[in-house]
Amino acid sequence: MSPTRSTSPSTPRTPAQVAFVGAGPGDTGLLTVRASELLAAADAVVIDQVARHDVVERWCAPGTLVVDAGHGDHGENLTHASRAKLVVRAAKAHPGGLVVRLMDGDPAVFNGLAEEATACVKAGVSFEVVPGVSSVTAVPSYAGVPLTSASSTGVHVLVAGARGVDLTGALDPKVTVVVIGAPDKAAQTFDALIAAGRDGATPVAVTERGTSTDQRTVTTTLSSAGATMADGRFPVLAVVGSTVTMRGTLSWFESKPLFGWEVLVPRTKEQSASTLARLQRHGAQAKVVPTISVEPPRTPQQLERAVKGMVTGRYEWVGFTSVNAVRAIREKFDEFGLDARSFAGLRVAAVGGVTAQALRDWGITPDLVPTGEQSALGLLEVWPAFDPDLDPIARVFLPRADIATETLVAGLQDIGWEVDDVTAYRTVRAAPPPASVRDAIKNGSFDAVLFTSSSTVRNLVGIAGKPHPTTVVACIGPATAKTAEELGLRVDVLPPVANAEALVDALADHGRSLALAAQEAGEVVLRPSQRRPGSRRRAT
Repeated sequence: MSPTRSTSPSTPRTPAQVAFVGAGPGDTGLLTVRASELLAAADAVVIDQVARHDVVERWCAPGTLVVDAGHGDHGENLTHASRAKLVVRAAKAHPGGLVVRLMDGDPAVFNGLAEEATACVKAGVSFEVVPGVSSVTAVPSYAGVPLTSASSTGVHVLVAGARGVDLTGALDPKVTVVVIGAPDKAAQTFDALIAAGRDGATPVAVTERGTSTDQRTVTTTLSSAGATMADGRFPVLAVVGSTVTMRGTLSWFESKPLFGWEVLVPRTKEQSASTLARLQRHGAQAKVVPTISVEPPRTPQQLERAVKGMVTGRYEWVGFTSVNAVRAIREKFDEFGLDARSFAGLRVAAVGGVTAQALRDWGITPDLVPTGEQSALGLLEVWPAFDPDLDPIARVFLPRADIATETLVAGLQDIGWEVDDVTAYRTVRAAPPPASVRDAIKNGSFDAVLFTSSSTVRNLVGIAGKPHPTTVVACIGPATAKTAEELGLRVDVLPPVANAEALVDALADHGRSLALAAQEAGEVVLRPSQRRPGSRRRAT
């Protein structure tokens, strides 16, 4: 028998597959499910002239390579051919992997898909195309301008400034014309339409930064539209036609109560996810500034004994008053080789919905969550008193911050429970934010600030200074409001229920009331930041 020849597996040399993915027009929520799946699995992402770092940050795994195909080494705009070479090069640099070519809007509409996909075919690189929401339809929808109606039954799309284009199909009053491109080029197209015979009185809606919270739409006529382009700095999308007159009725996006507001959220991103999503729903954009840093307790022995007591049956209840407490106990469980099964036999309480969700993410369903105020007082209201006939163990474990108040401990003791109040983590003041953020806080560039605890008030003032008097101050509850007032701040918003969702909704109600008051007075609706002296005022 001849000896068996040993072989070693060869390294795959097949280039990565390329996925041409539509990123949508600007709102990251308009990304398709398939696009999000591919971005999460990508080895590299190639972006172009419309930088979509927000999409990459939200959907890609940490460490994903980002290739800028928008500009060359000297800042010049790259051609479609140059971008195609970068895509092929990225595919060959990641054999057997996945390269996502992220394109603004839809890949097949004004994005050079044909050139780049052809280059992949010539290089032997396989590819797929994931359509995206096109700016052609999305931006007018966000501007409250439908493309068709009973009076307009056709749509004609033009690239701004294109020469030698037959405009015959864009002259019928029943045709809606969509113009996309740079402001100066759009002005040329408006003039060309008039010269070709389109009525200069035709309504026009010009939108810049469409579908983002910076969206701005100006309504004018075809003969006057060119003048609105004079100070334009961003690409625009213009709708020319009778449907523009419907904007006054159908403008839903720019009519949101907090549209365009910049809201300061002094928490960490991990703690603020639901708050940020709710702010965005009301039209605001948020700036997160961490005010605390979470660190382990200086002496961990007491916490370690309590965790072991959870397993050995020392406690009847474990009460979690923050996401940080959940994280601290979970880390100790991991350290000891334990998992969620060790909670068997324990009853678990959570101070509110966010903390409850952190427990569910760990595989633990809390037995007790307050339905009203999400605070220590709210938890006490629903916590059952100790009953020696029903409760075999009289002891409660509370893993908390080193600066936690004694409200919950005293309240539990009053209803018959013995409490092990244990420091699970320490909160220390975070480092000051960058100077630009500190200046923005002090000079009133933020429209509002959301305070979710007394510590966030004290720490923000300590590391960044007091918010400007024009900034709307919203506090989650009376205790937080009292701290803000003690530090010289005017509290404008206090929700009826002390939880983050109610806080954001109360701020939205406040924004709605400010806009209504301005309209009733016949004034231009201005955001709070636009009311400060020296600000550049622009109607929202």
